[in-house]
Amino acid sequence: MMIPFRALVRKDVQLFFVDRRALLMSFAIPIAIGSFFGYVLGGAGDQANQSKIPVLMVDQDRSAISQEIVKQLSGEKALDVKTSTPSEARAAVRKGTATVAVIIPPNFGQAAGAAFFGPEQKPEIAVLFDPSHAAERSMVTGILTGDVMQAVSKEMFTGQTGREMVKDSLAQVEQSQGLAAEDKKTLEDLLRSVDRWNQQSGQSASGGLSSGLSRGLTMPYTTHEEAVTARRNVQYNGYAHAFAGMVVQFVLFLGIDVGIGLLQQRQRGLWKRFRAAPLSRGLLLGSRAVSAAILAFLVVQVNFLFARLVFGVRVEGSMAGFLGVSAAFAVMTAGFGMLVATIGKTPEATRGLSIFATLIVVMLGGAWIPMFLFPQWLQKLTVIVPTRWAMDGLEAMTWRGLGLEAAVAPIAVLLLFAAVFGGLAVARFRWEAEG
Repeated sequence: MMIPFRALVRKDVQLFFVDRRALLMSFAIPIAIGSFFGYVLGGAGDQANQSKIPVLMVDQDRSAISQEIVKQLSGEKALDVKTSTPSEARAAVRKGTATVAVIIPPNFGQAAGAAFFGPEQKPEIAVLFDPSHAAERSMVTGILTGDVMQAVSKEMFTGQTGREMVKDSLAQVEQSQGLAAEDKKTLEDLLRSVDRWNQQSGQSASGGLSSGLSRGLTMPYTTHEEAVTARRNVQYNGYAHAFAGMVVQFVLFLGIDVGIGLLQQRQRGLWKRFRAAPLSRGLLLGSRAVSAAILAFLVVQVNFLFARLVFGVRVEGSMAGFLGVSAAFAVMTAGFGMLVATIGKTPEATRGLSIFATLIVVMLGGAWIPMFLFPQWLQKLTVIVPTRWAMDGLEAMTWRGLGLEAAVAPIAVLLLFAAVFGGLAVARFRWEAEG
């Protein structure tokens, strides 16, 4: 029985390599799309080419404080800041040509200065944002908070507006009858101290000395950002995720082609001839599954070899784990192809349904967009999706640089899915199409 089994496997492999469409779908397209997505996801760690967040600034105040805020935001490396008008800014955000628009209202500087020293109502800065870019909006508002704090404090402690406002506030407190004596004295002491500081700052500036608060109050801490990858000084390579996603998707398409091919053979009556040979259904499905697994494994390796040679994608973790995950995913794909062949009645109807199902599981597996963008309940639900385990296993062995133990669970789950798909395929196998 092994001779016809090997002959069937060899025939499938040979047919695959003479089929230009199969070669294009399995090698060229995933390489092209993986390259594109890898570039979009940051490439091989080149931060200079990453896109900035487009921000429109509308300064209706034109005070020293508002102009300082615009200056600070314009100097942020992550932002591409341009000036605009309220109507133009709103239209740009609505059209999607700008992600965020910041509108500083009239008299903002005066109101912000008053609120800095007292209980006056705080002025509002309008932030218009594209709701499909909520993460970018959070980033811009965080940066804006620090820049506003620095600009207001700088003007209040060392600027002309601050000097005038402190004197006015001091006069109001001295004449106030509504404050308790203790609170009144404390506030007067604070304002007089600020007034003296302003006078000293002015004298230091005229003498050529820099004041310690000449740039305003800043955040009392800094951060050290470190991307945690396989090892220190190893940058995250976005091509690793992109190629993993595209390989998973197009290898599953290969499995669909395998199943559709079997259905076409049944339509042409080849299954009846195999049965008369005689060949068992186990031999027929088994040979097709082995050839499909071999081709799927080959596609994974060729795609990652291209990513390694062109984009520097390395298997930073266990090579044995990487090969194990690749093999397990290839076997699962073969089982999926056998299931496609046994649940469909016609190749035409089966192809459309299978492609739709594949695209859904690829999306849920995190191949297109990062998993953290999913709702929490959906993230938990994806553990029943085989593509989730394939993606986790391939990423763990490449840029995450994890050991063989991190590949055990993905391999086990993928083989479990392969067994389930294969068992269902054998149970549903029919030599002739059902009427």
